[in-house]
Amino acid sequence: MIQHAQPPLEFIPPKLDIKVLRTLQILLPLIIRYRTAIRHIEAKNVEVLVNLYHQFQMDKIRFLIAFRHPSADDPLCLGHLLYRLVPRVAREQGVRLKPPIHAHCLYDRGIPLWAGKFMGWLYARLGGTPIHRGKIDLQGLRSARDLFANGPFPMAAAPEGAINGHSEIVSPLEPGISQLGFWCVEDLQKAGRSEEVMIVPLGICYRYITPPWAAIDDLLTELEADAGLAAMKPTEGEAIDSFRYKRLYRLGEHLLNIMEDYYTRFYHQELPASTTAKLKSRKTSEPYVPISNEEFANRLSVLLDAALKVAEQFFYVQPKGSVIDRCRRLEQAAWDYIYREDLKNIETLSVLERGLADRVAEEADLRAWHMRIVESFVAVTGKYVLEKPTAERFAETTLLMWDMFARIKGKSPFNRPKLGAQQALLTVGQPISVSKRWDAYKESRKGAKQAIADLTQELQTALETMATSE
Repeated sequence: MIQHAQPPLEFIPPKLDIKVLRTLQILLPLIIRYRTAIRHIEAKNVEVLVNLYHQFQMDKIRFLIAFRHPSADDPLCLGHLLYRLVPRVAREQGVRLKPPIHAHCLYDRGIPLWAGKFMGWLYARLGGTPIHRGKIDLQGLRSARDLFANGPFPMAAAPEGAINGHSEIVSPLEPGISQLGFWCVEDLQKAGRSEEVMIVPLGICYRYITPPWAAIDDLLTELEADAGLAAMKPTEGEAIDSFRYKRLYRLGEHLLNIMEDYYTRFYHQELPASTTAKLKSRKTSEPYVPISNEEFANRLSVLLDAALKVAEQFFYVQPKGSVIDRCRRLEQAAWDYIYREDLKNIETLSVLERGLADRVAEEADLRAWHMRIVESFVAVTGKYVLEKPTAERFAETTLLMWDMFARIKGKSPFNRPKLGAQQALLTVGQPISVSKRWDAYKESRKGAKQAIADLTQELQTALETMATSE
């Protein structure tokens, strides 16, 4: 929890250090082994990347790897792909690639805030460049633009903009990746260069090596206890899968009731009534009668809107755009209250001024909490598990609720329980040419806008196709 105002966030310039990069390449297997539940990583179509790197090193193309972002472990899997699998397949195919095989990562400026200053130091030494997600970050955009056109390695970025917690649902993509692609084409043409610019979709999904049903049941029991729910017992002859889904759905519906009541009573939001009788019935052993999936999804959407309004009203931010757009603007608004441009010389403040600045920062962090709750549930549909009741979907949904419980209890959501050993599957998609869309882009402002939208949609479709087929 942030309790003190701070000077404005400084840009972290890329400071590529080959020694740091080589050290990470050596240590990566150990990091994956001891920091994650991943025990095996495999990839499809690696030869596509081999060919792209070969062309890149011959100055024929520039490209960006647009990877899915279901988990915080995704960058480690991307590293394994580039540092291990691409060189291996290149050797098998007799293709000579100049080491190291690497990519400049475009990362969220907020990562060093929650992951620690070391991560900012590390990302910089790996040639990464940060971007503020909720505003026009001119310095960050200039850096990313320069690296795309002139960096010694290709680029890598997550077009979803944030982790969504689902291997098989792709969040709406942000158009910034497409815009970067067109800027790269423009910069190359101005420099009289002929490289073709491409965006390469990369699917990432996770599967449990052995379905961790016992761990999922234990986590459900833990969350039920935290929620004050009475233990459920299966009806006679009820299948275990059906019973487990009933437990998960009841927990989600109870959480929905609780949060509706919370925002209605204490923040005066207009929400579907959550009566005391309704809440009490979920804490007893009375037979559970679930609401429909459609009602659940509709009420969840209204609840998320209300939570965002609570934060937007405090920061005086207009509720425009998608839920993700609103989250980004709120994040930046909170940072503007905490990391203040007018406090570059914070040590010169009087005790009184510093105290007031701290109060503003503390309250901004508290209001941003509502946005973080929403961010965790952006991709929740209400029927994700019902459509395909696999261990992965049960685990992903249960862990998202664990995240929310952790935030409500004032604990970090980044120390998630590991339910079982996992394998990661990466799929390299077919490159999408940005250069071939340049004529439409340069035609007019309207044409540029449409070209960006069309490219973003093609990338969205490619990632969604891989997500459902992996």
